[in-house]
Amino acid sequence: MAETMKQTVASILKSIERYNPANLQTLERYVDMQSRENTYDLEANLAVLKLYQFNPDKFNPDITCQILLKALTNFPHTDFTLCKCLLLESVAENETISQIKYLADILEQCDFAQFWNRVHQMPELCNRISNFHDSIRKFVCHVVGITFQTIDKNNLANLLGGIDDVTLKHWVKKYGWRDEGNLIFIANQDENIKTKNITEKIEFDHLAPLMTLL
Repeated sequence: MAETMKQTVASILKSIERYNPANLQTLERYVDMQSRENTYDLEANLAVLKLYQFNPDKFNPDITCQILLKALTNFPHTDFTLCKCLLLESVAENETISQIKYLADILEQCDFAQFWNRVHQMPELCNRISNFHDSIRKFVCHVVGITFQTIDKNNLANLLGGIDDVTLKHWVKKYGWRDEGNLIFIANQDENIKTKNITEKIEFDHLAPLMTLL
């Protein structure tokens, strides 16, 4: 069933049929399937938003919210910005969509404490997206991995959404980090921050043609 729908959508997206509003219901069912089965197709989701742009009377706020939340799960890629640019101004003012846009803003700022606080206030919305929380945690781990050398264990647990010790151990193991009691060793960042001297050598023969123009 899922594979058949995927092939059907792929066929639609390859032709002018992607702009046919008659295909909107099929594409919307595909968005629902992505939310349930933890799959993702940005091109198909952008096609849905484009159809809403051309046919505002067919706008579905629920499907739009699912698309935006799925885009959040693919941070740090720019999917959310691409989706946001296709929203009509009247649509962007929808209360739920505004809340999701705020989630994107604080996630981009890496204000993870505020992000999880807001997510916990809207469980019904975020829980509709399968594996939503873990997808966000992957982004958090990406940021932690390029930022910290060591991090307090409790701090890391909070950054990951207030997870318990068992879940924390899972993420530490997944990313190859090391438990050192109250601290988690992330990586030696010395190579990333070490000052490098760059020497450029320019031969006179390379400058000669330029000097004739002065």
